[in-house]
Amino acid sequence: MEALLYQLFSGLANGIIYGSVALALVMVYQATHHINFAQGEMATFSTFIAWALMQAGWSYWAAFFITVAGSFAGGLLVQRIVLRPMEMAPVLTNVIVFIGLLLIFNALSGMLFDHAIKSFASPFPKNSWFATKYFSAHQLGSAGVLLLVLGALFAFFRYTRVGLAMRAAAQNPDSAKLVGIRVSWMLGLGWGLAAAIGAVAGMMIAPIVFLDPNMMGGILLYGFAGALLGGIDTPLGAVIGGLVVGVLENLLGAYVIGTDLKLTVALVLIVGTLTLRPDGLFGRKVVSRV
Repeated sequence: MEALLYQLFSGLANGIIYGSVALALVMVYQATHHINFAQGEMATFSTFIAWALMQAGWSYWAAFFITVAGSFAGGLLVQRIVLRPMEMAPVLTNVIVFIGLLLIFNALSGMLFDHAIKSFASPFPKNSWFATKYFSAHQLGSAGVLLLVLGALFAFFRYTRVGLAMRAAAQNPDSAKLVGIRVSWMLGLGWGLAAAIGAVAGMMIAPIVFLDPNMMGGILLYGFAGALLGGIDTPLGAVIGGLVVGVLENLLGAYVIGTDLKLTVALVLIVGTLTLRPDGLFGRKVVSRV
């Protein structure tokens, strides 16, 4: 029983990481209705920037907030410069652009910061008062950060004019234009928010898996599975989906398929969700007249 509880809580800790990545994927999908395959590499590049700032003598939280703000600006610029000309392009064209961005950010991380594995400090000391037998201080701290981000997003989209405009632009761009909403800029803000959330996820993940240019490769796949399972159009559902994926991955890896095949759990969940319930557990089913 003790071992089962340990695997369950360890899965929840992993699910927190996957949920944060899923949340960033949902932000881009809500703005563009495309999956950003470069999300993981963008988050890794942002994490390297935070690492460089801390190596230069900045405190963790100063580097954290500067990196989040810089990532927001970077995501906005990527949308305005690279993706804006592709807004009316076919889906396959956008997919190719996303893959190109993945390769560019991966190469930039290796070129500017080299490929050596680096340690990344945690802002939550191991002997913190809130550490428990089953959760480390960093795991619980990361959960708190994710909940704060989720709460801030909820308040932003529900109670601010810009947030409401972004929701309108994502759901019905043509009607949004008719009431004066600058849809293209709303897409840019969506990309900026996704880049900022990805930076937060990267900085929470790096102390656990160590930092290198390929840090987010497998984690992005788990995050994608969580986003699909929970609902690709609902932020809360994506976070819950990430938690479910983390628990299933740990339990099945420990007792059923072995640790070497844990990645197949994400692949099976992706295929199964797309086949049986494409709108996810908490997603909205949209019916369009054609």
